[in-house]
Amino acid sequence: MTTAYRPRRSVLYMPSSNERALEKAKALGCDALILDLEDAVAPDAKPAARDNACAAAKSGEYGRREITIRVNGIGTEWHEADLAAASAAGPDGIVVPKVNSPKEVRQLAEAMRDFGAPETTKLWAMIETPEAIFEADKIARADERLACFVIGTNDLVKELQALHVPGRGPVLTALSIALLAARRAGIAIVDGVYNDVKDAEGFATECRQGREMGFDGKTLIHPGQIDACNAAFSPSESEIEEAEGIVAAWRDGAGTGVVTYNGKMIERLHVDIAERVLAVHEAVTAG
Repeated sequence: MTTAYRPRRSVLYMPSSNERALEKAKALGCDALILDLEDAVAPDAKPAARDNACAAAKSGEYGRREITIRVNGIGTEWHEADLAAASAAGPDGIVVPKVNSPKEVRQLAEAMRDFGAPETTKLWAMIETPEAIFEADKIARADERLACFVIGTNDLVKELQALHVPGRGPVLTALSIALLAARRAGIAIVDGVYNDVKDAEGFATECRQGREMGFDGKTLIHPGQIDACNAAFSPSESEIEEAEGIVAAWRDGAGTGVVTYNGKMIERLHVDIAERVLAVHEAVTAG
């Protein structure tokens, strides 16, 4: 399965119990919001948070931002009510934590249909356990409604009994497996959060690592991380210039057999990469 490109450079978690934060989010420069009903919301605040998230999703007041709702996990006392309400609200996506098998994906997709979710409401699966990593390829291809993997690096580190370290060595294998699965299935994939909101340099380094690995973007826990994240996951001026040059050289050299640009031989795969760079640039600068 394949999905049309949509910018997901910066995906901000927003506690749905905080009405003031939901209002402020209407003016933020992130590409997507995850209106959270799970970790960021106390148990006694969950019903009100559910109402807030659904109202926000139906409001149409968030402009071009992709609006998703993170429900409580499968097996929790809130899951079914969350999924029913979110499906009825019809956001761009419903984010489900700790999705561990293709069977769960199919059950979630069926439940969303039963609860009346429009076809435009996609399923986003959080990949955050060893079980999910080993099943990632099957999970990614389990149902057409699944559109995105969201990596839960904090839970992965916990499950591995590992440590949070610069460079993320303990989880690189898991990240790579999830990326391979997502790309094989043609779905999007966004990287996990960076916990130290005061460490701008460390955050920028991890964003750069995620971009180099192939992630579409990164999940965020603070609005102050948005600008740096958007910059990291957007093509640079030099990348855009090179992409334009490659595409033009390929077009001008059509039928000649050999095409070069800046002394380098150009093949169709280079043109495909260049065209994607230009498509990303066009998407992130639109509107």
